[in-house]
Amino acid sequence: MRISIVIVTYNRLYALADLLESIAGQTRMPEEIIIVNDGGESVDSLKEFYHELPIKVVDLRENCGHVHARNAGIEAASGDAIMLSDDDDYFTPGHIERMAGELSDGAQFVYSDVEIVTFKEENHVRLPVSRRLFAYTYDPVEMRRFSTYVPSGSLYLKSIHREIGYFDPEVHNYWDWDFFLRVSEAFSVKRVPVASVIYAFSAGGSHQSFSLNEKRQAFLEVLCEKHGLGKLPQKNFFVLLEEPELKMREAESRIVWDGRSIRSRLV
Repeated sequence: MRISIVIVTYNRLYALADLLESIAGQTRMPEEIIIVNDGGESVDSLKEFYHELPIKVVDLRENCGHVHARNAGIEAASGDAIMLSDDDDYFTPGHIERMAGELSDGAQFVYSDVEIVTFKEENHVRLPVSRRLFAYTYDPVEMRRFSTYVPSGSLYLKSIHREIGYFDPEVHNYWDWDFFLRVSEAFSVKRVPVASVIYAFSAGGSHQSFSLNEKRQAFLEVLCEKHGLGKLPQKNFFVLLEEPELKMREAESRIVWDGRSIRSRLV
């Protein structure tokens, strides 16, 4: 199985370098790393710093948004399986090998638990300030009410796109929830109970999962109509985590991160 990692980036060179550093330390290498530069500063220097990694850069002339950029990455990928990642997240050692094993074990789409981490930056090194386990049972029915899917680190057969299409820009903020619902209706999905993805999250308001606004509400309404979800309210991410129904889905997971910062080759 050939794995293509698809990463969308926009002016976050040092965080992207952290991700590449985590990939370089994996026990199983991907066959291809597609970095889609969504109209931002050049990332070509990373190919020199990480010359051993099979990096292919796709430069978009202008910023077209993260959903369109991800679709461009999928189109450019040549692997049999796709692993997704945001540019500011990273993987703990063994993640790719573990996920590849789970995909080969009969599932067509696998995703892992994550640790939500808030960082502060000093001299381009991100230092963890807080960490929180994000691990919930997989329930297809409950996923229609509360999505607990984090795309970073998930792995799936690329052939899925031939049957259900690409990511939908019409739902923008909810592209991942929409994709998960479409996948779970037609394919075998498996949650891997290991928190092997470090998910960078800021509660300061800049993170798209944190902000609430009219545009986000409009995208939520499109998602609800598309999947017949009824009327779901916008909710702040951390408030959502305290919902009783979501608390009931909390699950055990193996913690594997040692809590240390990544120091990339750029610093």
